[in-house]
Amino acid sequence: MSEAEPHVHEEPSYGHDVQAALAPITRQLRELIPDVYKGFGGLHAAAFRAGALDAKTKELVALAIAITTKCDGCIAAHAKGAARNGASDAEVAELIGVTISMNGGPGTVYGPRAFAAFREFKNS
Repeated sequence: MSEAEPHVHEEPSYGHDVQAALAPITRQLRELIPDVYKGFGGLHAAAFRAGALDAKTKELVALAIAITTKCDGCIAAHAKGAARNGASDAEVAELIGVTISMNGGPGTVYGPRAFAAFREFKNS
């Protein structure tokens, strides 16, 4: 880049880029342990099926847990799930507020990542 070119700072992606980075290595591992992934897929489907709690609420709970466990891949997946199930910015922000209250400092780092991932999926 020459001095005449302005420096363009791209915002990091906490949604699509995280999922894209994980996809090829996940596929490789899934090929080696397909039964584990099949079992996890069944557990996930059962846990996220609407029941007493609707799908949106379950995705919001999962997003809070993802922030708590500092799992960027989980944050991306459940931010996407929350967006697909109609969560609002206000709902996700309040959820992150509760997560910060329960986690302190780590919540202030992974909470904004989760909000950025949610907005990325909501707006895509």
